[in-house]
Amino acid sequence: MLKPDQRHQVVIIGGGTGGITVAARLKRAGLADVALIEPGETHYYQPLWTLVGGGRASAAESGRPMSSVIPKGVTWIKDKVARVNPEDRTVTTESGKVVGYDRLVVSPGISYFWEKIPGLSENLGKGTVSSNYLYDLAPLTWANVQRTKGGTAVFHQPMGPIKCAGAPQKIAYLACDYWREQGDLTNIRTIMVLPTPSMFGVKVWSDELVKVAARYGIEVRFNSQVTSMTDTTMEIKNNETGETETIEYDFAHMTPPQGAPAWIKDSGLEDPESPFGYMSVDKNTMQHTKYPEIFGLGDATNTPNSKTGAAIRKQAPVLVTNLTASLAGQSLKGSYDGYASCPITTSRNKLLLCEFDYTMEPKPSLPLINTKKEIKEFNHFKKTGLPALYWNFMLKGRA
Repeated sequence: MLKPDQRHQVVIIGGGTGGITVAARLKRAGLADVALIEPGETHYYQPLWTLVGGGRASAAESGRPMSSVIPKGVTWIKDKVARVNPEDRTVTTESGKVVGYDRLVVSPGISYFWEKIPGLSENLGKGTVSSNYLYDLAPLTWANVQRTKGGTAVFHQPMGPIKCAGAPQKIAYLACDYWREQGDLTNIRTIMVLPTPSMFGVKVWSDELVKVAARYGIEVRFNSQVTSMTDTTMEIKNNETGETETIEYDFAHMTPPQGAPAWIKDSGLEDPESPFGYMSVDKNTMQHTKYPEIFGLGDATNTPNSKTGAAIRKQAPVLVTNLTASLAGQSLKGSYDGYASCPITTSRNKLLLCEFDYTMEPKPSLPLINTKKEIKEFNHFKKTGLPALYWNFMLKGRA
């Protein structure tokens, strides 16, 4: 048994959206002894990076010092997690520190595996290959959009669950709308590579996105993946037919294959049915399926819904309700219904507000607005409204 160097009533792994939101709610619930393990110096509002790539926001707007968002009274352990030892109720950090817990909240975010597409790592960030999934490369996306006047542009989504699965499409529509405004759209062949058989998991919005793609003349490759690339070409495989094609490209926006951090599997916390190593939690209570002292939320869990910040906003109060009940020896009453939201920008002044739950049916929260159709002049909601909600309410445990 590992002897802890320090011990806390609740230890939270991760200073991203899930970790900070839960920390704030726990403090508001009156818990005095909460610690958070996070190595980063900056907290990012990552949904803004799509708008950075589309020329509608600056990267600097998306970040704030980590110290400014960690709730007052929470102990900040500035370190990386190496392993969780659930039998001992301890967490071992990369520096060798052993942290004990009564309850553990796992919210480390998702890991990127660029190397799973041969040639991607070697070409990423070099000239024509960019990704809005990295802070440093979102501005390169916008630079590439501006300098593309002709040729072929490819927008790619990888196999498997990813954070904000609508993001690879959003940047395609923002780019095409810009090219339309500049008079260049008809000179550019635009290809979208999707691993799925449809545009979106909910039919009503999938049908709308088919129309959006057609409006821009986008060639959609369904059931497909990029299997390799060079600095000028890429191989695209249709997983349904087995056929492959070689595309010469002039601009590529690539999304990395994603999965849980390796230490989740190494710690025995993973869902054995998940090929991506996501942590196993009850999809309603957010409690680990084997270790009742452990709870999880966010992108690294195996909940069968979209991995979005909006999902975390609904998961966090359920988790806190059930964690505090667990500490008091009470039954778990909180239940998460799978709510997620994906505001998909379809042009520089329109979006689709896709809200749904585990049933994969629409679950609108704005009754006076028809969210099943594109909403005009609503992108200020994504650029200013949602960030304000995030920084001022969600991260403070109020929304």
